[in-house]
Amino acid sequence: MDNTTELCIQQLNAQIASLEALTQLLDEELTVLSSRNGDGLKEIARQKITYLNTIQKTDKSLSSFPAELFKDPDVVPLTEEINKLLYKCKNQNEVNAKAAHLANMTVRELKEILIGTPTSTTYTEEGSVVENVGELVKNLKA
Repeated sequence: MDNTTELCIQQLNAQIASLEALTQLLDEELTVLSSRNGDGLKEIARQKITYLNTIQKTDKSLSSFPAELFKDPDVVPLTEEINKLLYKCKNQNEVNAKAAHLANMTVRELKEILIGTPTSTTYTEEGSVVENVGELVKNLKA
């Protein structure tokens, strides 16, 4: 194995390590989203940016290697692992985005109910929708 192949393998292994760390961070992000921990989300966002920058730098460095090198039997399994990890990261990111959207909708709806926004939805004891929520909130004495 020549030096170029060894250097490529080292960088591919570094890329795998970064993607594995990002995968773990995305799993943590979902937990933080479900607990609605704002400070935790800020910290995870910072870490995600760091990982993404590292991944981009490594990818740019890998792009300088000749394409034939990526057909080497020692390199192919590493690139396959990277592709699997990328796919996993993309899927988890989509799940997290949906969870964040749902959390945002829940908070917005709760806020609308509490301040009596006319478009908020409130239900009676029987489960039917009350349209004039503003009147309900205006009559509260607390």
